[in-house]
Amino acid sequence: MESRNQSSTSEFILLGLSENPEQETLLFALFLCMYMVMAMGNLSIILAISSDSHLHTPMYFFLANLSLVDFGLATNTVPKMLVNIQMKSKSISYPCCLTQMYFFHFFGIVDSVLIAVMAYDRFVAICHPLHYTTIMSPRLCGLLAGSPWVFSYFISLTHILLMVRLVFCGNNKIPHYFCDLTPLLRLSCTDTSVNKIFVLIVAGMVIATPFICILASYARIIVAIMKVPSAGGRKKAFSTCSSHLSVVALLYGTTIGVYLCPSSVRTAVKEKASAVMYTAVTPMLNPFIYSLRNRDLKGALRKLFSKKIISSS
Repeated sequence: MESRNQSSTSEFILLGLSENPEQETLLFALFLCMYMVMAMGNLSIILAISSDSHLHTPMYFFLANLSLVDFGLATNTVPKMLVNIQMKSKSISYPCCLTQMYFFHFFGIVDSVLIAVMAYDRFVAICHPLHYTTIMSPRLCGLLAGSPWVFSYFISLTHILLMVRLVFCGNNKIPHYFCDLTPLLRLSCTDTSVNKIFVLIVAGMVIATPFICILASYARIIVAIMKVPSAGGRKKAFSTCSSHLSVVALLYGTTIGVYLCPSSVRTAVKEKASAVMYTAVTPMLNPFIYSLRNRDLKGALRKLFSKKIISSS
């Protein structure tokens, strides 16, 4: 314990996406625009769904939760990076680093499980349409939406409790723009085997298991859709799933690359690129993916913005 107090670092240096001042200026402008678009898009969807009674259905209830998670995920990482670039300071204290890591995993786990819940909702809607309202009762919807938050709280807290056991000495430079688990483990000068084993267990629970559930749901959905006699009916059924499938591809394409690929094929550049996709690009694109092909949501958004315009004039 005494050696820990003497050697453990009190702060880390976030090297960011680039150490070139000219590139940092461009990155600041780019990520500021992306964050503003993300915030406006996700908050607009939450307000539109909450203000329109026609959208008080399980699918939109889960979508509002997803928008809240995306907003939290991006807000946890992007503003800190923008402040670091603007203030020309890349340091982050040890407690702040652990806090950022906690919320990154907290929102990330909720995001992954919630995507699987939305796949189950589409499965019930397409495979059991006559029993949809009975199966997706308000109680079950509340349980399906609330459980990922509770589950994520305990998993993320366990990550932090395992992290505070470690000692960081010598190099305190993190080749990333936020405090992520993998780069931090590389800096530790103590045994991290327990942490790595827990990372693999959690990855199996919150990435692999939801992904398998999504594949199983869509396998049943495809079988059900192929039994629809009319081409128009099949097209309509597929269109209700296309937005969700796009989000699944974006989410799991990046997270599997970061957390389930062997460490031998991972590099700092690949990790940062995947993190940008996961924490900035995907939360920004999700509102557009879900609203562009959804008439009801587009109508609710138009009503919301027209009310704002009228009230401000």
